[in-house]
This record gives sequence, C-alpha cells and structure tokens, in this order.
Amino acid sequence: MTPGADLPAAGASGGISRRSLLTGSALAVAGLAAAAAVIGPDSTADATSNRALTFRGPHQAGIATPAQDRLVFASFDVSTGDRTSLRGLLATWTKAAEQLTRGLPIGSPMGGYLPPADTGEAAGLGPANLTITVGFGASLFDHRFGLSSRRPAALEDLPSFPGDAIDPTRSGGDLCIQACSDDPQVAFHAVHNLSRLALGTAALRWIQSGFGRTSSTTADQQTPRNLLGFKDGTNNLLADDVGAFDRHVWVGDETDQPWMRGGTYLVARRIRTHLEPWAATPLSGQEDAIGRFKSSGAPLSGTREHDRVDLEALTSAGVMVIPQGAHVRAAAATSNGGAKILRRGYSFADGVDPATGELDAGLFFICFQKDPATQFSKIQANLSLNDALRSYLTHTSSSLFACPPGVTSGGTWGESLFANH
Repeated sequence: MTPGADLPAAGASGGISRRSLLTGSALAVAGLAAAAAVIGPDSTADATSNRALTFRGPHQAGIATPAQDRLVFASFDVSTGDRTSLRGLLATWTKAAEQLTRGLPIGSPMGGYLPPADTGEAAGLGPANLTITVGFGASLFDHRFGLSSRRPAALEDLPSFPGDAIDPTRSGGDLCIQACSDDPQVAFHAVHNLSRLALGTAALRWIQSGFGRTSSTTADQQTPRNLLGFKDGTNNLLADDVGAFDRHVWVGDETDQPWMRGGTYLVARRIRTHLEPWAATPLSGQEDAIGRFKSSGAPLSGTREHDRVDLEALTSAGVMVIPQGAHVRAAAATSNGGAKILRRGYSFADGVDPATGELDAGLFFICFQKDPATQFSKIQANLSLNDALRSYLTHTSSSLFACPPGVTSGGTWGESLFANH
C-alpha cells in the first residue's frame, strides 16, 4: 500500500497513478480540470468510494462516519488576538468545507490576473467520501479571545506516560482539522485550501498524513491490518450501536459547558513503531504480545476473529492462554474499569530516521470519547505499564482537542461556543 508520505503522488491503488496521467502535454494544454475529468475515479473502485457525505447534522462528520482510507491531519496556531477574526475564520472554513465535501471547488473563478480561489489539485476527482472535522485546543481558551470561562473541564492537557518522547513542535495547537477521504489528493486538497484561507489569522503548526485505516467503525467494514501485520480494531466501538456512542463518545448533559453537548473529545498520538525488531520477533512472540493469531485475527482463546476474548482461559497446564502482558488484555474494558473509546487512527510512513537508518513509521492514533481523563488516559496509563507492545513503540506527539457539535442549517463551526457570550 502506498504510504501517506507519498500523498502528493495521489494515485488510486492499483493501475496507473493520476499523477502520471496528468504530466506532459495533457496538463500543459488541457489543464488540470480537463485531464482529471477524463481520468475520473478509479473504475475498479466501489461506487460508494466517491460519494458526497452529509456535512451538516447534530454531530460533526468524520467521527461516526465509516472510516475512510486516507487522512491529512493539521494543527494551527491562531496568529491574531482578535475575536472577530477568529469567528470569521471559522465561518469561512465552514462554508469552504461544505463545498469541499461536495467535491466542489471553493470560491468563484477568478480572472487571469488574480490567484485562483481554489488550489485546483482535486479538480475532477469527486468528493471521494471526504469529511472535515474541526477541533479546539486548550490554548484557544487563554486570555486572547475572552473564552477562558468557556473552557471545558475535560479539556485538560494529557498527562505524561512512561516511555513518552513527546516532541512539542508536533503536538497541541489552537485549532485542528481532520480531513479523511478515500483519495489522498482530495484529503490534501481540503487541508491545503483551508490553510490558505487561514492566512493572516492562523498558521500551520504541524501536519500529519496517514494511509490505511487501522480500525473499523461500522459493522459492514472488514477489519484492516496495521503495520505490525495484525488485524486492528476488531473490538472497536461501532457507529451502528447508537447507545454505545451515547455512553462513550458524544458529550451529553454531564458536561460543565452546554456548548459542547453533541460534541466529543479527540486525542491524537503519533506512535513510532520499531518495525525492524518487531519483524525479527518469532511469530509466537508476536502473537503472545498481541493476544491474537496473526493470520485470522482470532483471540488466542478462540478460533474466529470475533470470538469473545476470554481473559480467564487456561491451558491444560494451568497457564493463561492470553498472556499477562498481551495487548488485548491491557486494552480490554474489563482491565480499565469499563473504559471504552472510539478508535479512528491511520498508519504513517515518514521516511527514514537518520539516526538509526530505520523506518520512521507507525500509527497516527486518533480516538474520540466524552471524557479523556476517564477513558483514553485511564487506558493509556495501563498500556504504558503492562502492554507487551510498549517495547516496540515510542509515542512522539500528543494532542487533545474539543470537537464541537455538528453544524446546523445556516450555522457555522463553533457557533455554540460564541453564542450568548
């Protein structure tokens, strides 16, 4: 699978990439829009991979939405202290995002003496199931915009965990944008355009691309494999279970900030995976570390992927079938006081670590929950001490954002944050 680091090449899987078809005289003479229109979506792809998803609703898209295959995640620092400018940016982003998720360019065509309103690299590619999700970092609620009294109690900085090696330049931020799509160029195009619209008001702080979703979020999705080669996210929360989302994902009346009702909290962690030592580990050692069979994804206590993970099962010799340090044991809700999260992460490959010559690759972990302290942080604290995988992983970035509720008809992102204040 093409890594996210190849995002500008933007070809659909299999066959000739769009970029190779858009070179030479076709691009020079006919232009990007005409060339892309000839190519169209990959004819081998399922027709549902190029739909326009609903942008407005009670919750933001990109959370309960069936997980797409590609990600571009961007964090921004607001560069102005003007509250009106911040509100204007969120309104501008809302209008642009709705256009982008429909597969349409932003703005109106300009004359030849003015820069185009839209950057143009997604012309002809269609919506490709694009979703755009916005979040607010804790730093947005400092003294600059008079929002300190609106900061939710749950929006506390994540704690440090054993083994963390967090790079602050790749963490945090005032605002975040999560763009997910089944076409990498469509996702990049969305962030590219929103960052241009932010000029003078907000600047990119860091950006991360991802490929290959690492979890299923609906019952009809097949479980994907991560870079360790194992099926990932078998026991993830599923959007089909509305009750589970209400209990674990969507913020309700329990919040101290009414403007967050219908929203959720996004945790993003860049997890470097040391693939070389993992690949040198015997299969039995890999399976014991995960707690599942590599080929089938079944728990070591079962025979099929979705068999119940029996943490009490013993061998005939009285040894735990699922080892004490197995990832599925450390991550299980029963090992964490019932805590559950919605996982929605992606693999990444960002070249080579010059210090070691090893791949700089791993998991860009994203999860959603209604209370990060009692859900993500509780689970991660246990994993950092008891998960056998921890010797293969290094967490290099850590961020938390409050994702407001969805956008109503005629409304804008964050309108509830500023209402009556």
